[in-house]
Amino acid sequence: MLLDRVKEVSKSRGLSLKEVALKANIGENSIYAWKNREPSVAILQKVADVLNVSTDYLLGRTNQMNSYDSKDKTTDIDDDTLIMAFDGKPIPDEEREKLLDYARYIMSQKKEK
Repeated sequence: MLLDRVKEVSKSRGLSLKEVALKANIGENSIYAWKNREPSVAILQKVADVLNVSTDYLLGRTNQMNSYDSKDKTTDIDDDTLIMAFDGKPIPDEEREKLLDYARYIMSQKKEK
């Protein structure tokens, strides 16, 4: 179940398991080994962070991908670690910067009023 969930979410994010592992700073083929053994809590958390889901979701304990309240989706647009996605797929860095620039422009206009 764990490996299946990781595969499913990785695919929806446009990432291979190898790419997820590299982004999580774990062995590039280590996720494949989860078919036969469970990862440590620390490794599982790293993968969950890369995929922007909860560890409970990956473990099949919940069907809610994130543990935060869906009504509170605020974030700081100046946060360099902000992950932006549309339709479950990450927005490329160039488009992400354009969106952030526009958001900053809107916010500066509000401050001037």
